[in-house]
Amino acid sequence: MSKTSPGEFVRQVRQEFSKVTWPTKKEAGVTTVMVFIMVFIMSLFFIGVDQVLSWFVSFILGLGG
Repeated sequence: MSKTSPGEFVRQVRQEFSKVTWPTKKEAGVTTVMVFIMVFIMSLFFIGVDQVLSWFVSFILGLGG
């Protein structure tokens, strides 16, 4: 593997940085809102799963007592 000089490294970093496509404010805002919506939906799902599993375990443990 050949060594890269610090100057060449900086040039390559700038070249790659120029290829990055940054989101607009609108895109970032929409993405943020979608993340919060998905977090809310998933939290409801996991609360439901937790309640069902809790009921199931209580039912099973209640049969043995």
